[in-house]
Order: sequence, then C-alpha cells, then structure tokens
Amino acid sequence: MSPPTVRLAPATEADVGLILWFIQQLAIYEKATPDQVLATPELLQKNLFGPQPYAHVIIAYVTRDGVEKPAGFAMYFFNFSSWLAQPGLYLEDLFIIPEFRSLGIGKRLLVQLAQVAKDRECGRFEWVVLDWNEPAIQFYLGLGAKQMKEWIINRVSGPALDALAASAD
Repeated sequence: MSPPTVRLAPATEADVGLILWFIQQLAIYEKATPDQVLATPELLQKNLFGPQPYAHVIIAYVTRDGVEKPAGFAMYFFNFSSWLAQPGLYLEDLFIIPEFRSLGIGKRLLVQLAQVAKDRECGRFEWVVLDWNEPAIQFYLGLGAKQMKEWIINRVSGPALDALAASAD
C-alpha cells in the first residue's frame, strides 16, 4: 500500500455538483441540515463560472492505491481594505471530509491561498471560524492567525435585505 498523495486543483464548471455536495457536507458539520443550503447548481454555475465570477474554488483530491477521490475544498473571494488601500483575500469556506483530515490538506489549501494572496498583492487573508470549533481555532492559531475578537459580524439577508433596499428616500 503506497502512501496517499494530495493534489490541489482549481474548480471547473464540471465541478459544480461536487462543490454543492461539499457545501452540504459543511452545513452538516456546522450543525445545520443540507436542506438549509439554498445554493443550487444553477446559482453556483452562474456565480462561480459566469461572466462575472464572484468567488473561486480550489478542490483537494487524495489518491490512495491508484484511486483518486475528492477530499475537500476552499471557496474564496477578494475584497478591499480602505485602510491598506489593497485587496484582501477572504476565505468563505474550508471543508475537509473527515476521513482525510489527518493528511495536512487544510494546511495545504491555506498555504496555497496565502500564495494567491501574495501573488495578487493582498494585504490580508481573513476568515471566520465558529466559536465552538475548537480544533479549527487551535489549527488556525498554530498557523499564525490572529483572532479579531473586537469585531462583530453584521449581516442583513432575506426579508431584512429586501426591506433595507426598499427603504431609500
């Protein structure tokens, strides 16, 4: 039996179904249910691979005994810091299938994203982690991440977004 090998590759349009499956698996890990995921293949196709892609995906594959299987993914996009006057890279999702978690795939994905951030002259590489996910928190701290506990995420979505957009004078 040969040791497993890991390959990282940018997602393509052919990966839309796999990306949706990863998102659903992430939802389960985050104590939600797959039916709470509103993403569809059509929306992912449009927003990841359409004329104006809003995000990018890297897929990790593991080969064991000559068989390659999808093992995880990272979805990211670029934002902008007014204070730095530079772009930033924001990691939206990082998920590794449990059976592949001991192979260093998460670190490899984060290292690749850090390289993308440097190549694109980003001043920051940021993400959030659920406060109960202690293994991930410790993993990120071990990589040199700094927690920004003074910041609180704000979100307007669904009917609240509709109401806010309609409230213009």
